[in-house]
Amino acid sequence: TTKYLEPRLLIVTDPRTDSQALKEASYANIPVLALCDTDSPLENVDIAIPANNKGKESIALLYWLLAREVQYLRGTLNRAAPWDIMVDSFFWRDPEE
Repeated sequence: TTKYLEPRLLIVTDPRTDSQALKEASYANIPVLALCDTDSPLENVDIAIPANNKGKESIALLYWLLAREVQYLRGTLNRAAPWDIMVDSFFWRDPEE
């Protein structure tokens, strides 16, 4: 693209795995939201969401909840109405299977 945009937020699943991204975000003053387990380091993390970030089903559910909440906050989804997107669509699947 011809127009560069700075990210406004960095969301990481595991602060231990994504330590390089956390360090670079801290240099650029980009806020970091992290899904943290009990053994996750919290350096350079602004908002820690306590969660199981080891299982793929747990991670899928967390991102489903986060995506649904963003839709609520944007006003595109009513809280009284159920969200028709299934959690299964947030699972990682091997494309060759």
